[in-house]
Amino acid sequence: MRVFAGPTELPGAAGQRLGVSAWRPVAQAQIDRFAELTGDDQWIHVDPRRAAAGPFGGTIAHGYLVLALLTPMLDEIFRVDGVDMALNKGLDAVRFRGPVPAGSLVRAAADLVSATPGLRGYVEAVIGVTVEVEGQRRPACTAHSHVLYHGAEVVASP
Repeated sequence: MRVFAGPTELPGAAGQRLGVSAWRPVAQAQIDRFAELTGDDQWIHVDPRRAAAGPFGGTIAHGYLVLALLTPMLDEIFRVDGVDMALNKGLDAVRFRGPVPAGSLVRAAADLVSATPGLRGYVEAVIGVTVEVEGQRRPACTAHSHVLYHGAEVVASP
């Protein structure tokens, strides 16, 4: 776990590897719950019998489920202390590069691409993330996550 004392430390770490998360399972039950919550119940995700004859030999996780897993995986990799607010600003360069079969293990590798001080004491961090699937050469997903951090020690002007 990489720990930053506050957002103002982030710019000095730009270009560095933040770390790699632990492997985590992506179970069929999790995929089914995601399908129920989002209404995306395409057979490739929720019908194991039909998916067995499909292009991947079984069900696969939704791409957006893989993206949703970024938050807990990044929380294992690094932490910014001294923050009174952190906001997800968005994602850039999202690419789904390979399937995540039900029952597989995934992990994230993260690099701090950039960290730029901004208005009112915010620092915008761009984190390059690669989601790997155990036993697969091709990553499941790559993305740039943009996060705004506001330091507790900085008082925002009106």
